Amino acid sequence: MPAFLLPHEAVELKKTLNQDWMLIDDAHMLARTFHFKNFAEVMQFVNAVAAIAEAQNHHPDLSVSYDAVGIELTTHAIAGLSEADFTLAAKIDKVKI
Repeated sequence: MPAFLLPHEAVELKKTLNQDWMLIDDAHMLARTFHFKNFAEVMQFVNAVAAIAEAQNHHPDLSVSYDAVGIELTTHAIAGLSEADFTLAAKIDKVKI
């Protein structure tokens, strides 16, 4: 089982990510909203994120709208953040649409 990150550890790891990521719920969740021109771009991004998540065997919660995708990361097995959440966030940051 992955190690649960303490809030101060999550704050330090967040510094390695795009500044738009937010720590939520006393650093138990990592979240970000991505904005796009249209729904086609949204779906391209969602499919790219899904492929990365499958490869990592670590799955985010996604919220999809016409021109935006909300992503929430947490490690459900430990009810908090683990290094896997930050690894996945960093890979998502590299997706280009």
